Amino acid sequence: MHVLEAGFEVKDRPGVVLLHGFPELAYSWRKVMLPIAEAGFHVIAPDRRGYGRTSGWDVRYDDDPGPFATLNQVRDVLGLASAFGYRSVAAVIGHDFGSPLAAWCSLVRPDFFRSVVMMSAPFAGPPALPFNTANASQADTTSSAVADPIYDDLAKLDPPRKHYQKYYATREANENMWHARQGVHDFLRAYYHMKSADWKQNDPFPLKARTASEWAKLPRYYVMDLDKGMAETVAPARPSSEAIAECKWLPEDELRVYSAEYERTGFQGGLEEYRMKWIDKYYAELQLFSGRTIDVPSLFVAGKSDWGVYQSPGDFERMQQTACRRMVGAHLLNRAGHWVQQEQPEEVSKVLVQFLQEKDSGSNMAVE
Repeated sequence: MHVLEAGFEVKDRPGVVLLHGFPELAYSWRKVMLPIAEAGFHVIAPDRRGYGRTSGWDVRYDDDPGPFATLNQVRDVLGLASAFGYRSVAAVIGHDFGSPLAAWCSLVRPDFFRSVVMMSAPFAGPPALPFNTANASQADTTSSAVADPIYDDLAKLDPPRKHYQKYYATREANENMWHARQGVHDFLRAYYHMKSADWKQNDPFPLKARTASEWAKLPRYYVMDLDKGMAETVAPARPSSEAIAECKWLPEDELRVYSAEYERTGFQGGLEEYRMKWIDKYYAELQLFSGRTIDVPSLFVAGKSDWGVYQSPGDFERMQQTACRRMVGAHLLNRAGHWVQQEQPEEVSKVLVQFLQEKDSGSNMAVE
């Protein structure tokens, strides 16, 4: 595993593991690692399985996706921290797709991951097992993402739509983004811009229900036109040359770190994670933990302009009310969209350091 570190100069510091999302790298934590380290922690940020310079994979769509199953990725994080000599870490912190992985780490091994921070993607708990169904028909006991009718309902809208997670699980997604007509660099520029606070159309609000008509209110990067790939979806949102020059949170040289890696590797390694949701045996594997809660101190952080907080109606509330038993704060930060730790690193660092320093003291952080 390719890893970025901070705070390694001093031995016996408590460990903190940072887990990035899609399409990102360990590099996405570059602006918050030093502040956390300066607060007295050893910070470890890997390129996760399938991403960047972490080796041992050359995944193709027709390969077995099993190595990317959630519990195997929990084992990755556990093994990484163990390799650095930790029998437990102070916190595991995840953003985007790293957020549910961090949640699963703390749910499965609360003895090892002593606290958790979820960023941008709320965690509503493990999938439920069908309950009290001894006298029900088989049709009434089905519990699977594969059987969810909402995706067919989206295709029946006018104009027809599709959800990005379902699209990311398809064969064509990697080819569409890796060999985008505009090139990987310009594709990522538009993608990052469209999901940031810089894209003024991002003004999220809670959806009323998990229905196709409500989902259609989401921006096109979440609920896409049925006949378009992601490269075509975000292309019109590419900012002007002047706006790019003024972008302080992701200047061209920093974006080039991402684009160079994805030009080299493609996107399939990251997309494998999306496929897990549509494979029943891996969904069923997680049902083993049905009813389990996160019982270690927990925190949620996202940008106020991030639709990810609301794309699954009710998850934000369930996370705070039932999934996490010791949630000490839920922060929605101003002037930040989906890439919160890159868009507002000073505010994120402040919130994270406060949580890390206070989580064992019994004090509560405010819900904002």
